[in-house]
Amino acid sequence: MTWLGDTATSYDTVAESYAEFVADALEKEPYLKAALTLFAAQVDGPAVDVGCGPGHFTAFLASLGVDASGIDLSPGMVDLARRSHPELRFEVGSMTDLALPDASVAGVLASWSLIHVPDEAVPAALGHFHRVLRPGGLAVIGYHVGAGTRLKTQGYGGHPMRVNVHLRQPWWLARRVREAGFTVDAEWLLNPGAEVAQAILFASK
Repeated sequence: MTWLGDTATSYDTVAESYAEFVADALEKEPYLKAALTLFAAQVDGPAVDVGCGPGHFTAFLASLGVDASGIDLSPGMVDLARRSHPELRFEVGSMTDLALPDASVAGVLASWSLIHVPDEAVPAALGHFHRVLRPGGLAVIGYHVGAGTRLKTQGYGGHPMRVNVHLRQPWWLARRVREAGFTVDAEWLLNPGAEVAQAILFASK
């Protein structure tokens, strides 16, 4: 699939700049920090950060006592995460072909990683999230709110990228999450006055 290769290559290119960009994300976004703290409190067992990037959220979960590991499509991001957080586990992988055993984790975090997955591949990714979760497990998905798709050709630090960014309406994602077998428990809207709002969906198996 071309989009998978383009996404991996793009994030390989911007890995260092992206890590700098998100270094203080949790301090600047207290409601995001609260969402991750709630996730950590609810998860009773290992959790996987799918699309972990440089591992900043994985490390935050670990600091709260979660047995957290990370998976990312970009080898460059995984290398950076391993160097930044050598005490944690990071692997290269795709959420559309998640190489984890059935019912092996208690939590799945997908923080703004589903935004690069085309609509037709979203059910496969959500199906894998459901498959790898234990009964009662929790999935938390962060995403951009809106409609349509835009091609991002330049990214962090001005480096070239080629990734599609998919904006989605809450009803659209909630429907796909339910179709994957989840119960949608809650949804938080962040920065509602911004040009592109953000949302966090909480769903349980």
